[in-house]
Amino acid sequence: MEKEEGADFQREADVPQRRSFFLPLLILYLIWLLGVPLIGVVLIALWFLALQIAEEKGILDRWDATRVLGGILMVRTKRGKGMLELISTTKRFWRFYGEISIWLCFLVMFGVILVLFLSAIATAINPPDEVLPASDLLLIPGVTSFVPFKWPALALIIAILIHEYSHGIQARAHGMRLRSFGLLLLGPLPLGAFAEPEESEMERIPRRERMRLFSAGPSINLFATYIVLIMLSSVASGMVAENEGVHARGIIRDEGAEQAGILPYETITHINGNRILDYDDFSYEMSSLGSGEVASFTILSSPNVTNGAEERVERTVFVTLGDHYEYILDQCDGDQECIENWVEILEIMDIQEGDAFLGVSDLKSSTGGVDKYSRIIEGVYVEGEYSVASTIIVALLEPIIMIFTPVELGGHTMLEHERAMLVAGDTGIASILGTDLMLDLFDFLFWLVWINFLLGFANLIPMIPFDGGHMFRDATHSVLTRLRSKWHPMEVELLANRVSSMSSIFILLILLVPVVIPRLL
Repeated sequence: MEKEEGADFQREADVPQRRSFFLPLLILYLIWLLGVPLIGVVLIALWFLALQIAEEKGILDRWDATRVLGGILMVRTKRGKGMLELISTTKRFWRFYGEISIWLCFLVMFGVILVLFLSAIATAINPPDEVLPASDLLLIPGVTSFVPFKWPALALIIAILIHEYSHGIQARAHGMRLRSFGLLLLGPLPLGAFAEPEESEMERIPRRERMRLFSAGPSINLFATYIVLIMLSSVASGMVAENEGVHARGIIRDEGAEQAGILPYETITHINGNRILDYDDFSYEMSSLGSGEVASFTILSSPNVTNGAEERVERTVFVTLGDHYEYILDQCDGDQECIENWVEILEIMDIQEGDAFLGVSDLKSSTGGVDKYSRIIEGVYVEGEYSVASTIIVALLEPIIMIFTPVELGGHTMLEHERAMLVAGDTGIASILGTDLMLDLFDFLFWLVWINFLLGFANLIPMIPFDGGHMFRDATHSVLTRLRSKWHPMEVELLANRVSSMSSIFILLILLVPVVIPRLL
């Protein structure tokens, strides 16, 4: 009888398990709806199938890897644990760092909530005319239209590694054991990383220590943002203009510049024979001229971004200058209230009747593509005793501004015409690397700032499973314990979990508002 039962069991084990294709097909359909091209969907399908076969044949077990959520590969490794042990030996320092991280993360978390809330309100009140493709919401290198693959992918790997390594350091600094590190992969794309502490130890440690662990990841990304920003500024300061002068990004219709044939991104090198090196020189020369005068401008044609080897052509044009004061007031189109407001503003700006006006907009020096970054390390914003404070404020705000740069420029880190105006300087590391490598280094550091800031910022969304969600839950528990000291610990735990769940649902609804409303209207 026992032999028959054993034989039946063996026969059942020998029967191959039937694969269910319903869920994978549903996931692939949803991916296609998100805007992923058909070739991308096919490649993902092949990845799903390869993972399933590797799992059935035991290949993933031999690699110490696990398939999660159908098509994501969790690859574990114990490499790097020795280095982590060495780094985490200074326990007092890392605990102090963890305490700073808690305060920093809660401060940024407040900003995250504010940004999400204001974004949801703005979208509800004034829905955008154009709906952002769903694939652009994923911010995946090579998939999102304004995030190319090369440098962002490398930056993402580095940002994820330091994020998880920081979690691991905090775990060891507080005496917790780590089972392994690893990466989460969707094909060649890194989706995340992880450090696996012992679950039982995570549950037993004091909440304050657990908050230090969760805050360590986002905080290291935020600190890395500004460290790399200084490096980016140093690289930017090593770039110089191939041809010094100024250029306009925009030419105003029916004004002197357009009538004389000046085009966007053409470099102005001389005014009435006087050399123009930068914006200050341009302003000085224009201040000596008046409206109605005819001035000669020496112009260098714009760089050819499709064929950089083509030489730029120099020419001289004569421009009849307009009246800056009158031009601005004319934009009010006869509205008396508008005119009165602008008169006060022009007085503050020291723009008077008869001031010369070329008829261009957004005038920049030839190093305009990198000026705003190089000024961070040079500290040149305003004159006087407040320049240091101004530089610090600008540096703190710059990563926020940088978020929109690739969105506006279609994945580029600067305007292509302004990029073509730059060459490596003849001193320091710039003279060693040369122009092409300096520009590559600039791009890599730009994306490293961009990715680190977004990763740290997004991880502080107060919603499980983000780090911010875990911090919010533990903080809620601590506050309730102090407010209701007579409550049974289980009651506090239950209420804290309930508050955390409700806040996660609320934040999820806020996140969905900018995504759903434009598609419904």
